[in-house]
Amino acid sequence: MSLHRILLGLAGLLALGACTRAPAPVHFFAEGQPERLSDWNVLYVADGRLRLNAQVLPYDLDSALFTDYAHKLRTVWMPAGTPARYRQDGAIDFPVGTIISKTFYYPRGEGDTVLRSDDTGADADGGLTLGKVRLVETRLLVRRASGWIALPYVWNAGQTEARLMRTGELVPLTLAGADGRRQPLEYMVPDENQCAGCHGTDLTSRQIFPIGPRARHLNHDFAYAGGKANQLRHWQDVGYLGDLPAGELPRNVAWNDRAAPLEARARSYLDINCGHCHSPSGAARTSGMWLDAGTRDPLRLGRCKLPIAAGQGTGNRAWDIVPGAPDDSILTYRMQSVDPGVMMPELGRGLVHEEGVELIRQWIAAMPAQDCGA
Repeated sequence: MSLHRILLGLAGLLALGACTRAPAPVHFFAEGQPERLSDWNVLYVADGRLRLNAQVLPYDLDSALFTDYAHKLRTVWMPAGTPARYRQDGAIDFPVGTIISKTFYYPRGEGDTVLRSDDTGADADGGLTLGKVRLVETRLLVRRASGWIALPYVWNAGQTEARLMRTGELVPLTLAGADGRRQPLEYMVPDENQCAGCHGTDLTSRQIFPIGPRARHLNHDFAYAGGKANQLRHWQDVGYLGDLPAGELPRNVAWNDRAAPLEARARSYLDINCGHCHSPSGAARTSGMWLDAGTRDPLRLGRCKLPIAAGQGTGNRAWDIVPGAPDDSILTYRMQSVDPGVMMPELGRGLVHEEGVELIRQWIAAMPAQDCGA
């Protein structure tokens, strides 16, 4: 065999090793703001796929916050030997060193379009095949000794790297529906202040916290590579969560599960989309309208409740919710708006969530009719 062929063979082996070599371990930065998502080594691109590093655990929520029909790949990583502590109501108490990621993406359509479609989830191993999806952004929540920080990273056109965009970004997209309809969309990546605005769920402490990973949002089966398992139990089994209490654990239903009761579906939708702000401790607590899962008082939930400082957001409607009359209710009016001075939620969307609006309309229409002015 010639020396030339031997060298070619060695080069091929080295190239193969480079493709299959495991990435460096996850890197937790105790301070600073790394410019590249790859600096953290939570996710990495290899062989045309976005992959999860070792010990990075994918998860999902029973109901997800609406973000202009984007799909989301969620992961969590914690340093070895420091499990999170279970909490009944609030966010799980994660240890210092935790990195939570949320990657926003769309299925690819024809040409330069992305698809408005149901979320079928990631690949079996938790990763994503880049030829099938368009990555837009990855947001990190990082638990440091001083508290949580939020970092938004935007993916480049080549889908090879995401860069820190502290001031946010507008990403132009064309959203194609199953009916052939196309919608131009300026997808908004939030800046750091907007991230903190949503995640500032406790005005007393003025700190930010995770929104999604709460017991009631995680208490359902997830399709792991080794088979389906309850997420809370699985987190405990792999050492990511301490002991769970005995008995039944809190659980929300999926808002789009038509087999579930309408009331439960609507409350689950409002809890994840509105409850982190409209709660006794959230930024909108002074509105008096609390939409979190724990609120039971009909007046606090908006039924025949007068708005407080809503301004043009009322649409000349008198009550937050008029039982039996969704068209007369401020809640549905604001959900159907894309006017920045009117729409709710205020951040995170540029489109109307048509299916979500219809659910809340059905919920209000099903309430026994009531004359709020009586």
